[in-house]
Amino acid sequence: MKTYEPFRIKDLELKNRIVMPPMCMYSAPDSAPADFHFLHYGARALGGAGLIIVEATGVVPEGRISDNCLGLWSDDQIAPLARLADHVHSLGAKIGIQLNHAGRKCGAAVGKIYGPSALNYSDDGKYPDPVEMSREDIDFVAGAFASAAGRALKAGFDVVEIHGAHGYLVNQFLSPLSNKRHDGYGVNFEGRSRFLQDVVQAVRTEWPEEKPLFLRVSAEDYAEGGMTPTEMARIIDRVTREVDVVHVSSGGVTPVPPPVYPGYQISFAEMIKVACGVPTIAVGMITTLEMIEEALCNNRADLVALGRELLRNPFFPLLEARKRGIELPWPEQYKRAFS
Repeated sequence: MKTYEPFRIKDLELKNRIVMPPMCMYSAPDSAPADFHFLHYGARALGGAGLIIVEATGVVPEGRISDNCLGLWSDDQIAPLARLADHVHSLGAKIGIQLNHAGRKCGAAVGKIYGPSALNYSDDGKYPDPVEMSREDIDFVAGAFASAAGRALKAGFDVVEIHGAHGYLVNQFLSPLSNKRHDGYGVNFEGRSRFLQDVVQAVRTEWPEEKPLFLRVSAEDYAEGGMTPTEMARIIDRVTREVDVVHVSSGGVTPVPPPVYPGYQISFAEMIKVACGVPTIAVGMITTLEMIEEALCNNRADLVALGRELLRNPFFPLLEARKRGIELPWPEQYKRAFS
């Protein structure tokens, strides 16, 4: 089965095509991994996932989604994340980390929050009005992404993923619904794409060329005048020299909910894979091995991410293989369950 075939990109070789995507756990009150994180990510590594991508990690304090999100803006944060990376490696999986700035969706207690424009995410009072970023702010944040990537390298991560989806800062710059700037970082398609290009290029100054760089995107805004998969493909074309894999999601830049159904985002991954000639990760209500095989064997994506299914069942990769007579090495401690 293609699900259990290895996948190689640059210096990274995954033992299978199953990815645990970043999912916010809101369980890091000191912005550092807690006991929970070692159990949480360790269980999925033990259960057979090929790649685990750690939840959205703020590149600055005001880049966190909440006060209980991980951070990587200080050298003091390298050592605890290095222990987490070592832990996952020891259990047989590769590990990445998603770097993020929440922008106008920052829920941490930081005072000012920032966005490409002074537009609130919603009118429900959940967030304060953001401050429109100056050119100096933009340069500072791009540099913060780069510094965080350098720290991720020192911590031993195999992959860095830039979070450009779900309505957070990079996504806010990309979407015409949240970016109303009148300078070189707005106005038109080229301007709205510039901040992503700045971040990617900055990250590559600290993240080596031989190591894969992932980009998470929202291909569709689900709102009139918003981002479409065709426009997102044009944006991705501008960064494929530096970005190696695109992790394709949707929604989040406005409160409009996506139309969720099994595999609802796979077609976006397929479209971007074909249009941009770049490996993609499909994600979104994928719950069975048959769905994974369909996406992989029909060349709709190169990797498949299981979010909620791995929350429900950390041993999904090993159990599904065993059901089909595929022999994979089980943890020695658990073999007796099948004797």
